[in-house]
Amino acid sequence: MLFKAAVLERVARGEVTLAFRRWVKPTVRAGGTLRTAAGVLAIDSVEMVELAAVSEADLRAAGYAGHDAFVRDLRAKGSLYRIAFHVAGEDPRHGLRESATLDPTELAALQARLRTLDRMETWTDTVLSLIAEHEGCPAAEMAKQLGMEKLALKRKIRQLNELGLTESLTIGYRLSPRGHAFVNASRQRS
Repeated sequence: MLFKAAVLERVARGEVTLAFRRWVKPTVRAGGTLRTAAGVLAIDSVEMVELAAVSEADLRAAGYAGHDAFVRDLRAKGSLYRIAFHVAGEDPRHGLRESATLDPTELAALQARLRTLDRMETWTDTVLSLIAEHEGCPAAEMAKQLGMEKLALKRKIRQLNELGLTESLTIGYRLSPRGHAFVNASRQRS
């Protein structure tokens, strides 16, 4: 479930606590969580609703100024769902990324995880090095340099982000402090 940047800011402040999505099948469930740039959202409820049942109060809680803006956003096919949520805390990846030191156990665990990611195709060292050398380089440019499809590269970088090694910028990526520590420690061991 994606949010526009302006809405995410309001989610972080607790001003937006509802979302509406058209889905064939819901992608979140009540009791689950969702990591976003605004933090971890706890999903309180997911209910199928009729368009006519969406109240003005619901629209305000979802961040809409009015009904017209709301209807314009509902382009997808499928049933309309009302999702209630609240911010449950900070995204744990933020703290992980900021850790600029790695003890030998953490380093070994990260290396093992990257070997697992490289099992079908070796790519992690190449992508980490490219990001380190070309901070802010757009994904399309990086994909071209690597001879890879842009969406495939973005999926791979999300895996590195999950490990706290990279950070997404407005355009492109950079190594996090943890990513720099990992790359430096790996180079020293080579």
